[in-house]
Amino acid sequence: MGNLGPMEIAIVAGVALLLFGGKRLADLGGGLGQGIKAFKQGLREAGDDEKAAEPGKGPDGTEKKKS
Repeated sequence: MGNLGPMEIAIVAGVALLLFGGKRLADLGGGLGQGIKAFKQGLREAGDDEKAAEPGKGPDGTEKKKS
């Protein structure tokens, strides 16, 4: 496999534009961006859930008072 240079990337982008059209490519790019954003948000929420689930700590991550 060879390296992809700027000319090869331009050719692939041109072929994709011809096959799908400008509107569909814009929709695909927007959908991809929304998917990445949702994925990152899910990772953040999972990390928050793990921190809240630590034994001996409250939901804000501070030590619980022992009663």
